[in-house]
Amino acid sequence: MPTSALLTDLYQLTMLQAYYERGMNEKAVFEFFVRRLPEQRNFLIAGGLEQVVEYLEELHFSSDELDWLADCGRFHQRFVGSLAGLHFTGGIDAMPEGTPFFADEPILRVVAPLREAQLIETRLVNLLQFQSMIAAKAARVRLAAPGSLLVDFGLRRAHGAEAGLLSARASYLGGFDGTATVEAGMRWGVPLFGTMAHSFVQTHASENAAFADFARSFPLANTLLIDTYDSEAAAHGVVALARQLAAEGIAIQGVRIDSGNLGEQARRVRAILDAGGLSGVRIFASGNLDEYAVQVLVASGTPIYGFGVGTRMNTSADHPYLDCAYKLQEYAGVPCRKRSAGKATWPGRKQVWRSYDSRGRMLGDRLGLLAETCPGTPLLQPVMRGGRRVVQLPTLSASRAHAQAQLLTLPPGMWHLGPAELYPVEVSAALRQLAEEVDRRTSAGGQALADAADNRAPA
Repeated sequence: MPTSALLTDLYQLTMLQAYYERGMNEKAVFEFFVRRLPEQRNFLIAGGLEQVVEYLEELHFSSDELDWLADCGRFHQRFVGSLAGLHFTGGIDAMPEGTPFFADEPILRVVAPLREAQLIETRLVNLLQFQSMIAAKAARVRLAAPGSLLVDFGLRRAHGAEAGLLSARASYLGGFDGTATVEAGMRWGVPLFGTMAHSFVQTHASENAAFADFARSFPLANTLLIDTYDSEAAAHGVVALARQLAAEGIAIQGVRIDSGNLGEQARRVRAILDAGGLSGVRIFASGNLDEYAVQVLVASGTPIYGFGVGTRMNTSADHPYLDCAYKLQEYAGVPCRKRSAGKATWPGRKQVWRSYDSRGRMLGDRLGLLAETCPGTPLLQPVMRGGRRVVQLPTLSASRAHAQAQLLTLPPGMWHLGPAELYPVEVSAALRQLAEEVDRRTSAGGQALADAADNRAPA
């Protein structure tokens, strides 16, 4: 998924020019984390790492981009010339995709020369927050319908083509069975599912003529959309058609309902199909669904086999963004900390250690300094060094399996869609002590990095 180096915020480039002119390009450490979980979210799911790595491996300024920067009137020519050879030479440590995480826990750390680490901020936040948000939303739908077929139907109303494509990926990571987005099948092997549109029915003289044409075209994979006019009348028509198609060796696999009271319609259609000897024909439902609507349908025993979930998941309609950040933790070997009200950060390079009980259930996490030795399993793992991968990233299917296994280790109360008891994340004593030291240093009237900066010659 190629990305222009100019797909960034202007202030990244203005800072880069100021850094360049001051000769500032020592090693910087940035971490991506979510400040607080959205209301009703008990956990998030790490997603987007594969796209981050691809972006970093391909990062460069094209000749056209450099020409535009030189001509736009904002930047000095020497600075623009310095961008010609820029590429990512740093390191990445990250939680594997599919890992549940919580507030203030870094899911990705960047260690790179300052200009590189600063430039990539916008795109990294863009990729990580979106897929983490959608994967968690999809996981909630999966928890609401553990035994149901779940299919992503959201491309057409997603906020742009990339969002639609990445939400297909993220929903599969979060536990969906597949998507209707064809390119996701080609790119990542996400299983594809689809039925028909109302227009297909409307182009035929009758519903049954449309159903017959579709079933003959797809004798082994046909789900018929039965609510264009009247779902119950269409269900009776399907019963009659099934007898006719059986003589041709064709079986109808399913019917889809896309509007109205899905639960009530499904019950009536189920009764018609069963009475007609079609107990094996499954009912699939779609239409403005999310985890809450799916939960109600499943809990009421509605005879629906699978759900197509689209707009409300692909846009995370109830909480369409994460309060997340990519913040400087260390520069030129000096730990950094932001103290803004409501947006304070923990300084230094950090690790998250996760502890489990004897049954394999998550007990709690500890956020501490990377140099510490803490009990539990360290979650951030090496991914890139020197701008190149040092591990082979798992396939999307493997990351999906990891996510499903991890969800089973959550404390049971966190499986509910409503708010649960806050998951314990302990901050280590050493990290608290470092924060106090940084505060004393930056409160004493000096700049945190003044000594290092004053001795640095301009470029």
